[in-house]
Amino acid sequence: MQRNKRNLAGLALGVGAFLGVRALVRRSRAYDFRGKVVLITGGSRGLGLLLAREFAREGAQLALCARNSDELDRALDELADYGVPAAGLHCDVTDRRQVEQMVDTFRLYFGHIDVLVNNAGVIQTGPMETMTLADYDEAMRTHYWGPVVATLAVLPEMKKRGEGRIVNITSIGGKVSVPHLLPYCGSKFALVGFSEGLRAELAKDGIAVTTVVPGLMRTGSPRNATFKGQHRAEYAWFKISDSLPLVSMSAQRAARNIVSACRHGDAEVVLSLPAKAAVWFHGLFPGLTSDLLGVVNRGLPGPGGIGTQRARGSESESALSESWLTGLTQQAARENNQVPV
Repeated sequence: MQRNKRNLAGLALGVGAFLGVRALVRRSRAYDFRGKVVLITGGSRGLGLLLAREFAREGAQLALCARNSDELDRALDELADYGVPAAGLHCDVTDRRQVEQMVDTFRLYFGHIDVLVNNAGVIQTGPMETMTLADYDEAMRTHYWGPVVATLAVLPEMKKRGEGRIVNITSIGGKVSVPHLLPYCGSKFALVGFSEGLRAELAKDGIAVTTVVPGLMRTGSPRNATFKGQHRAEYAWFKISDSLPLVSMSAQRAARNIVSACRHGDAEVVLSLPAKAAVWFHGLFPGLTSDLLGVVNRGLPGPGGIGTQRARGSESESALSESWLTGLTQQAARENNQVPV
């Protein structure tokens, strides 16, 4: 009995010492963003814009790219109020040449790039039967190849300076694959693998890579996602899930957590309690998780409707998707440049 108590006390002291050293190391790695150049892909709206605001509050210089020039102009107009240098470029991250040219242009404009945030994303929602090879290809080019090309473009100068930060915005869908989001989840799994391996490879060069795993966040993005099959029903369940306070997370809080993780060079940050619970449960019971998701899938809309055609969320509204249940997401859409003005 006495020996067990000593063992437990020794274990507690060891764990306490480990956590203390870890906290000191984390604090010692703190990165000052003042004057640093932060490049954010998909930076004109949603989470990308929220991150731009947070970095601007830290005094960083902002380099934003996006596919929609009008949204980008509105974002830059807003960010001008923060009093930090900010520039934007039109860029489709699925096009390797555009990504390389974008990085070169920002490097010439700012002189260097200190932080890369791979945030650009697309969401295609619908039953497996409605997804085509083009959907999988678009998801991979956006979520995997886009970050790979951008990363390879900024690495030489980061290695030369012996410092830098790379943040990869993955998803809970990159840890637990869910029904009706197969192209999205498959490509996010690929990004998680790349990001984790990249961190191990670049530690020797003084470059910290952070893998961000968000759960549902209230960014207002559903209206700009694409939906297939019974698109109005698909949009309704997706938008409602995105709005529920106990299921989804405040995007502002998520952005603050991501900037903090980047500052300290954390390996991974899983955002929201439901996402953490899902990762934990799947890690312990992967087979049971898949079986439970199979049950969930039976309750989701089946094939039909517009089939393999696409409709944006803004084209899929219904009485249910515009009800009080989705009020928080609709508010977020207005606040985060998701709605044309």
